[in-house]
Amino acid sequence: MIKEVHLDHKGGNYLYRIHEKKTKTLVNGFSGLTKYLDKVFNECPDEYFNDGPRSSTFKYKIHTPIKEVVGHEVCTLAKMGLEHNKGRYKQNHPKVQMFMIEYDDKTIAIEVPLWIHQKELEEDNQNKKPITGHIDLLRIEDGKIWIWDYKPNAQREKFAAAQVYLYARMLSERTKIPLKEFRCGYFDHLFAYLFEPEEVLLPKDRQLKEFLYKDL
Repeated sequence: MIKEVHLDHKGGNYLYRIHEKKTKTLVNGFSGLTKYLDKVFNECPDEYFNDGPRSSTFKYKIHTPIKEVVGHEVCTLAKMGLEHNKGRYKQNHPKVQMFMIEYDDKTIAIEVPLWIHQKELEEDNQNKKPITGHIDLLRIEDGKIWIWDYKPNAQREKFAAAQVYLYARMLSERTKIPLKEFRCGYFDHLFAYLFEPEEVLLPKDRQLKEFLYKDL
């Protein structure tokens, strides 16, 4: 029911998992997402992840309305996961991730590998290496694709929104699903922060490229 593969990528040994039954049930109308989730099991370009910049290294703020929610559903699930898996894993990320993919009826995948090429952001210069990342949790909620990042101290995060926004851009590009179909968030066991990536006030094309590749 849960399909998995180890991805030996720079920064750690990632265990990419999808819940096949929930994916078939929930991912209606998003055939590009289903195809992508299946494809990367056998065709993940590992060289991108071992050589290029990671989205988590970008320390920039984005401008968009971000809604703070106390006691959101994902917060409750995080709290339950931390307790349920406290003897199973040492780190909090797998405690939360495994609980949600096993018991949450909306979570379809964890540690989803992603990448985006510079030419997909801006066409006139293609010399930079692809940006890569791994989505902590992928959920289907109210007919939208939700990209969630677990942050143990979410209220203190300054740059998490930029990281999750990049995930949305990457997954939109890889699946050819419009950005309007995605929602983003980051959370811990107390607070969740939500926004719509389509509303992000970030320069596009050349200026977006300069934003992403600054200091690289």
